[in-house]
Amino acid sequence: MSTAATTEIKPAPPVEKIKVKVDGREIEVPKTMADPISGKPIPTTMIQACELAKQEVPHYCYHPKLPVVGNCRMCLVEYGMPAMGPDRKPVLNADGSPKISKMPRPAISCATPVSPGMEIYTNTPGVKQMREGVLESLLINHPLDCPICDQAGECKLQEYSVDYGQSASRFVEAKVHKPKAVDLGPRIMLDAERCILCTRCIRFTRDIAGDDALGIVNRGSYNTIATFPGLPFDNNYTLNTVDICPVGALTSKDFRFKMRVWFLKETKSVCTSCATGCNIIIGSREEKIQRYTPRENDAVNGPWMCDAGRLNYKWIGREDRLKDVLVRGQKSTWTAALNEISDKLKKAPAGSVAIIASARQTNEELWLISKLKAKLGAISDSIPRDGKGDKILVSADKNPNTNGARLTGICFTEMGINLVKISDGIASGKIKTLIVFGENIVKRAVANEKLRERETISEVVDEHGITAELLQKLDTLIVSDILPNETTKLAHYVLPGAAHAEKRGSFTNTKGRVQKFMKAVEAPGDARAEWEFLHDLVHNVTGQNGFVTIEGLFNQMAKEVPAFNGVTWQALGDTGLTVQI
Repeated sequence: MSTAATTEIKPAPPVEKIKVKVDGREIEVPKTMADPISGKPIPTTMIQACELAKQEVPHYCYHPKLPVVGNCRMCLVEYGMPAMGPDRKPVLNADGSPKISKMPRPAISCATPVSPGMEIYTNTPGVKQMREGVLESLLINHPLDCPICDQAGECKLQEYSVDYGQSASRFVEAKVHKPKAVDLGPRIMLDAERCILCTRCIRFTRDIAGDDALGIVNRGSYNTIATFPGLPFDNNYTLNTVDICPVGALTSKDFRFKMRVWFLKETKSVCTSCATGCNIIIGSREEKIQRYTPRENDAVNGPWMCDAGRLNYKWIGREDRLKDVLVRGQKSTWTAALNEISDKLKKAPAGSVAIIASARQTNEELWLISKLKAKLGAISDSIPRDGKGDKILVSADKNPNTNGARLTGICFTEMGINLVKISDGIASGKIKTLIVFGENIVKRAVANEKLRERETISEVVDEHGITAELLQKLDTLIVSDILPNETTKLAHYVLPGAAHAEKRGSFTNTKGRVQKFMKAVEAPGDARAEWEFLHDLVHNVTGQNGFVTIEGLFNQMAKEVPAFNGVTWQALGDTGLTVQI
């Protein structure tokens, strides 16, 4: 009998709730909610209560993940409180219900806490008049340049003007003109005339990114956002200010004047720049990716993502993509190439095959590769990618699926420890066949530290590479990749693969969260999703005929990989599930 001490798990204390009414509908709301910055409990506000009641309250400065400042006044509402008699007891109506005394002044709902018995009115004539007044004030000096504004289609000033504003302007004076096309930094452009001074960008940069780089200068109608003199707005999270800007004041230089947002097809996906696995929306049109934007998932990235990940999409559309199946340098077909490869692998002696599979492959692809590994008695590994991380979102692990490679048995707890064995096996002649998925394994000299930090799809940390001379000793080198590199040049068989945006699948992030992603664009030429041709290859070599859909493939994998037991493709939903790693 174990003498180890046991720790009793105490149930979480019940959440204290209070009853309030929103436009006549009674609801229960938590008395406190977590502060977006400190995480400590703070009183629930009117705007949060209205959100729980599914009643929209327009707002500009308020953001659920930022500190409250209450400076735009757009969220003004009227409210009432239970009337108190001279004896400090509630005054009751004839039916026994508390008598409500309407307060003489409105309140900003983003900063006013709720209290028991409170009644909130969001749609009264007075509230409508206040909203009209706020919008009229904001539009006094705002340029009416919607046809050329990048924010058109995503602009809250545009939307609220239609929903809550007046149909005509009474303003006849000349507008105040402010600087336009101000270069704030390497990725951000400011149009000061459009800014409504909500200060979202200032609060995000100071309180979330930890870089107090923005502020307000000048006075009155000449107020404008600015950086400190001589210092550019340059950190790894600047583009989040474009997302949270409710108007077109802050725009991304990368997306500026590129595409109208209503033309974009939006696809739910996951960032592959590091092991964090930020949830993203891929905006594409006519099979071309136009931008990445963050997709909110509080279990992973909240509503934010880093600039490096956001801009890491252009390699997908490179002109030199691998588009053809090559057999000994000649263009071939998938059927012919897979049949040849299958015949060679079936005849390969046990232990004569090695596999290097990238931790940028999906869980499903790595699992299929593990099937080949088991059948061939192959030694396998993945190549680690280590870089710089931060305390916000960026992971030092630059592979998006390191945990997937471990859980499916492609590599051990420490990635890269079998690479020396593979290299020695090739040198000794024991390993005759090498299969490489998504890695440029040719060893190259690193000129400087800056080159070492490059993170494009075909580059790896060079101390894990194998020399070209050694690779030429192989009888068979099979390579699947997306971009051409030194390894594909030496390959006997080149199988063009698909980027994550060109297929469906799942990754397991650094915290063990399994997340699926959807297909946004088609792969070029004959390039195919790796799991599709791996299914055929596994069937040819092992005789195992698995599922031909990604849903069925994932569900079959989940039955066989212990960490994924009980998880289904459907259960992953849009935000994923966390498994034990």
